[in-house]
Amino acid sequence: MSIKQRFDLTGKVAVITGSSKGIGLSIAKGLAENGAKVVISSRKQDAVDAVAKEMQEAGFEAIGIACHIGEADQREALIAKTIEKYGRIDILVNNAAINPYYGPLEDSDEEVFDKVMNVNVKAPWLLSNLAQPHMKAQGGGSIINISSVEGIHPGFKLGLYSVTKSALIMLSKNQAKEWGRHGIRSNAVCPGLVKTKLSQALWSNEKMVAGYTGVVPLKRIAEPDELAGIVMLLASDAGSYMTGGVYTVDGGYLISG
Repeated sequence: MSIKQRFDLTGKVAVITGSSKGIGLSIAKGLAENGAKVVISSRKQDAVDAVAKEMQEAGFEAIGIACHIGEADQREALIAKTIEKYGRIDILVNNAAINPYYGPLEDSDEEVFDKVMNVNVKAPWLLSNLAQPHMKAQGGGSIINISSVEGIHPGFKLGLYSVTKSALIMLSKNQAKEWGRHGIRSNAVCPGLVKTKLSQALWSNEKMVAGYTGVVPLKRIAEPDELAGIVMLLASDAGSYMTGGVYTVDGGYLISG
């Protein structure tokens, strides 16, 4: 099999959370372009339907299933409806996340902590657990957890978010260790600053952007499409021996200190 063929995802089914916009949407489009049947998922049905329709009109196979990943019944429905439609799940991209608080640790509160932990850590854990039996039964699968460089290197005023993203990295490693015998791979992708709605408070701050781009070797902020490539590798047979890894897409942020 050629390298090009190993990237082919024809016949594979991919579920991508938080995929109606931003990084998730770019990943979903990339997976679809490589042949996967994609399940577009975010909190609002009209938003996922609009993306799925757009992709269908472009000649790709896609459906939209609304899911607030912080809600147990909606997580269960996402997996159940995917299986009902396609009969399998080969790729799960845990991309959806929140960052409701920007500030010092001591000024936050328990309610915010519980909320961010529930969505950024607990939900990917439980959603992966729901997908695992299906991947195990079919002989394998790929779980890709979208973490952050903030989970590796602490920044300022993103403490709670950093804690959750660090936990997601360790979740990926434990999934890889425990589920590898079933042919299930799990990896973490750690973006740097990307121009998305989630990070708008950062990239809309001119002073902050100037400081960031002045330090980062590539001298710019990333676009969402620049995250898709690493996911294509990890999702496909081209990355068949890659598991338990932590991959940064950060313009050199982590080497800039």
